[in-house]
Amino acid sequence: MSKDSDPYLKLDHIAKSFQRGSTTTEVLRDIHLSIANGEYISIIGHSGCGKSTLLNIIGGLTPVTKGAVLLQNREVNSPGPERAIVFQNHSLLPWLSVYDNVAIAVNKVFSGRKSRAERDEWIKHNLALVHMSHALEKFPSELSGGMKQRVGIARALSLEPKILLLDEPFGALDALTRAHLQDSVMEIHSRLKNTMIMITHDVDEAVLLSNRIVMMTNGPAATIGEVLTVPLARPRDRLALVSDATYTQCRAAVIEFLYARHKAPSLVA
Repeated sequence: MSKDSDPYLKLDHIAKSFQRGSTTTEVLRDIHLSIANGEYISIIGHSGCGKSTLLNIIGGLTPVTKGAVLLQNREVNSPGPERAIVFQNHSLLPWLSVYDNVAIAVNKVFSGRKSRAERDEWIKHNLALVHMSHALEKFPSELSGGMKQRVGIARALSLEPKILLLDEPFGALDALTRAHLQDSVMEIHSRLKNTMIMITHDVDEAVLLSNRIVMMTNGPAATIGEVLTVPLARPRDRLALVSDATYTQCRAAVIEFLYARHKAPSLVA
């Protein structure tokens, strides 16, 4: 394969085991996947299949046992601002304002590259992307759950990451707030053309947002069971998709994989 045709992000036969005393638990086995620049990838599977472990490996928070993560043909095995993570828990610092929660990341990464005025403009720009310009001086205790998560996404985007990693970012939100944030993420992805990888348990969410859905087999020793391409044009309208045949087919394919061929371990007799 020539250098020009190398994938933007490559998970190169990754395996992960954890050792506790004399016991070894194999969590992931032979994860192999190539991801193009600008793709939105969802990883879905039952609890315990290693989804979050895989995301943490990509983010550099957890070392691989075998294999490698290659970003633009360079191995990455430690945390870095080119791979920003948004967790289900927003992780905002409660004593800092909305503005300062984003500023703490921007100042750390860009203090030598942007002037104070440029950093101020950049912070406000990223908060505007998530529709939080009105709340710059508010503290986390004054925000709803959805607003806190918007600030967490703004903080991650402010790092100008090559890869945005989302670990069930909407999982703790009510259905209406979740829908609004999904629409915001679709808008951001459309505008920035960045690469996003999301962990989710929600089939409809995966089909709505993704270019491809990576379906994991059950653990231990989980691996990629199937990868489904979602051939829906963008921008996507959730109301129009309700009656869209392609959407329905993709949704059915994921449900069939999860609940017919790879039932949750707790549901297997």
